[in-house]
Amino acid sequence: MSCLPINSVNLLQISILADAVRKGCEDVRGGGSCDITGMILSKKAHAEVLIQINLQTNSCDQNLNRCCEIIQLNSEIQGQLFTILNETSREGGHYAGVETIKTRPLPWLGTCFSCATSGRLFETNLSLTQDSIEKDRQLRELASNQAFQLQKLQEELTSTHLQLDHIEEDLAKTQLALEDTKTKSATTLLAAEDEIVQLKAALKTSHAQEKDALRKLARLNDYERQIQILRDEISILDAQKSVLQSRLARSRSPSPRHRVSRSPGSFPLRSCSPGQARRKNASRRACLVARFGDIYAQERLDAETLLRTYISDVEMVQRIIYIAAVESFRAAKMAYRQFKIRVRETLSLGHSGPESLEDTVLDYIVRHEDLYDVQASVNEVIRSMNISPKISLPPEIDFIVISSLIRELCRVAFSMQTLVPPLDIAFGTDGELFSETKYRHSFGSDFTAALVAYHVWPALMENDVVIVKGEAVTKRGALWSRRSRSRSRSTSPLLSHHVSQSHSPSPVRSGSPSKWAY
Repeated sequence: MSCLPINSVNLLQISILADAVRKGCEDVRGGGSCDITGMILSKKAHAEVLIQINLQTNSCDQNLNRCCEIIQLNSEIQGQLFTILNETSREGGHYAGVETIKTRPLPWLGTCFSCATSGRLFETNLSLTQDSIEKDRQLRELASNQAFQLQKLQEELTSTHLQLDHIEEDLAKTQLALEDTKTKSATTLLAAEDEIVQLKAALKTSHAQEKDALRKLARLNDYERQIQILRDEISILDAQKSVLQSRLARSRSPSPRHRVSRSPGSFPLRSCSPGQARRKNASRRACLVARFGDIYAQERLDAETLLRTYISDVEMVQRIIYIAAVESFRAAKMAYRQFKIRVRETLSLGHSGPESLEDTVLDYIVRHEDLYDVQASVNEVIRSMNISPKISLPPEIDFIVISSLIRELCRVAFSMQTLVPPLDIAFGTDGELFSETKYRHSFGSDFTAALVAYHVWPALMENDVVIVKGEAVTKRGALWSRRSRSRSRSTSPLLSHHVSQSHSPSPVRSGSPSKWAY
């Protein structure tokens, strides 16, 4: 019985394929990389050539033997293939290739390698093999690209290392320059310290020289002050001489009002240059301000002590002294105006010279302040105090007990009117709002109160600017707690007779003058 030659052909193909698979398995076990698919394809082509050459007819036994050999070779091929599958899957770890095994070998095993699908499976294997070859080629290209990129990165790294070396060299140079700068700075600092020491020494020397200069200047100022005092004394002596001469002239004159009606030539001659009063205005102002402070500190306290021996009410004593100060300034200003009018009328008749008439009048008044009738002003102040409703005295005394205080205040007030600008006291009323710029709180004041209960001492002003603060007592409810102080004493006949004899009121004084009508 004869069979087709295809059996021998199949056997030959299986043999060739077995050899290719065996060689691939040996390469895989040896750790090499072999293209098994390529080998199988080349062996298949070789087998097809042999098929064309060996076309013969075999017997049944030969065909059976060939089939057994084919089965044996097939088992060997399967064993080799499963060995390759095992080795390949082992390289992927526990989970790699699981999807491939599920989708391909397991279905084959489930259908027991059906013959109907063997041809298609082989074609599928070939297509998959070609896809694998294409993917291997892509992987090789990707590997070559990665190698190229790696080489490029290595070149960039080498370039970066070179730049880093250059930077390190620059850093070393910079550190050297910094050290050099530090050395130079230290040298400069030492030189600066030496210079500072020298400057300190020079400064100390200049301070010593400045102190010497200040001491010399102080001595010079003392000399100038002494010279000025001497000049003032000379002026005073000249004024006293003029007064004596004028008194001598009045004593020889039969008319009692000769002092006012005499001609300009009968006034004492000036012994100083024109405008001397204005040039000495600053020094005179300082002296008068100081004298005003001395009266507050000395004469006021003496008068207060004297009054407290007769009056136990401290408030009444302080009110009396304050009203005495206010009335003294009022009387002195009135006397100054009258005296100035008389002098202007007299000097205007024969005035001639580079100096104005006002300056001439002012110089004359300054040099002849002793012509001021202080006693008349004192009598005017006492008369005004006697009719004041705010103050009162016991019947056994009179305001004449503080005539020394009133006299000093009148003199200072009269001299203050000769200044340019003149000085005056601030206007004050009980119950007014307390001003920190004008007054100080007196002893016993309520510092939280905003109103003035009564005044202790007036403030000294110059063009509405306070130059010496006054003193006032502040109490709560000053407006509502003011008592209506009426004159509670009756003047004794003896005191009334004494006052009436001390002065005879002029027509101007015979009325009821207002305290603030200047």
